[in-house]
Amino acid sequence: MTDYISEYKKKTKGSAKLFVKSLKLHVNGVSHNIRFYEPYPFVVKKSSGKNLFDVDDNKYTDYWMGHWSLILGHGPKKIKESLKKQIEKSWMYGTVNEQTILLSELIAKAVPVAEKIRYVTSGTEATMYAVRLARSVTRKKIIAKIDGGWHGYTSDLLKSVNWPFTESESSGVVNEEQIVSIPYNDLEKSLLILEKHSKDLAGVIIEPVLGGGGCIPADVDYLKGIQEFCHKNNSLFILDEIVTGFRFRYGCIYPTMKLDPDIVTLGKIVGGGMAIGVMCGKKEIMEHSNTKGKKKSERSYVGGGTFSANPTSMTSGFATLSVLKNNKSVYSKIDDLGQYARKELNKIFDGQVIVTGKGSLFMTHFVKDGISQIRNSADAAKCDIDRLQKYHFKLISHDGIFFLPGKLGAISDAHSKEDVKKMITASENFS
Repeated sequence: MTDYISEYKKKTKGSAKLFVKSLKLHVNGVSHNIRFYEPYPFVVKKSSGKNLFDVDDNKYTDYWMGHWSLILGHGPKKIKESLKKQIEKSWMYGTVNEQTILLSELIAKAVPVAEKIRYVTSGTEATMYAVRLARSVTRKKIIAKIDGGWHGYTSDLLKSVNWPFTESESSGVVNEEQIVSIPYNDLEKSLLILEKHSKDLAGVIIEPVLGGGGCIPADVDYLKGIQEFCHKNNSLFILDEIVTGFRFRYGCIYPTMKLDPDIVTLGKIVGGGMAIGVMCGKKEIMEHSNTKGKKKSERSYVGGGTFSANPTSMTSGFATLSVLKNNKSVYSKIDDLGQYARKELNKIFDGQVIVTGKGSLFMTHFVKDGISQIRNSADAAKCDIDRLQKYHFKLISHDGIFFLPGKLGAISDAHSKEDVKKMITASENFS
């Protein structure tokens, strides 16, 4: 590992100097906690297609892909052209615009539950508003989430994110007793917890594939069981598809599981690389956020923000979804590459790893302590996380391949099979 650190420092001298400046100005030198890694992160000056380029002119094949939001790659031509046309008209109105209507028409046709839509500028805001709406509709207080489930930094959901799940995630968070946590893919234990809190349970929020929690798909029967409990208990069933929406198919993943959520949150891909968050749901539920003719006690105040539904994000999102709608072969291509990556990584590491994921998403877990399967975040947390981070750093420093250390990889339309083969070959040399 020492050799890789030396190699990294030798080729990233410009990044090292800039990061010293960043440390003086920003907390830990970054504006998102996960973007820091030792000894320092390289500083990007541009990106294109599948590649990142740093200030020292090093090129990296990117598998982080803008927090998994860039399904078409960096700066795809059609998206760039659409944004240039919009910027000529201006990039911020602060009023109703046609671009929002056009994007919503695409989402509403692709996502059956999206009978009404509200835009914000991040996934954190979308999930924050989703649980507020659930409490307003049901007049109950408790929200259940998954152990290891990540829904952004909203205080309403910042609990049981990192192992051990019993420890508070942050000081300054209050009313944590109004958040309960259930084990992923364990229906029996989950139902026991939900039953215990049933009288005041406003809703359950779940990712159909855990993103930050280990890139772990949910069992369909598990999701159906949680949904059935919610519907019988008059609690809302909320699906967080910020990672999965438009990632595996044109639309959300939940219809393929024959699920009937009350609210769905979207983000990442639907913004085409621009800032976005989306809360959408059944009309009768979403209308609780309508302030017209309602007393304060009757409404859920879901406002948005200054940059909500700004024309540049709406234009980028519309262009991206239009490309995906007209080129659905993108999904078969990137899903095949993801399947190939999982298969080959499992093969070359020969029992040392379990590679989780679905479609174009994958994550390599170095197993230890007798772990033979990874069905939830507790299993993932018991793997050798330090070795995973060393593996990713080796790829960055020696092979010009970028994974955010410790996180899952996302394949885009800009990647080829040769890129994945290069990553597999580089992995063979890790020990």
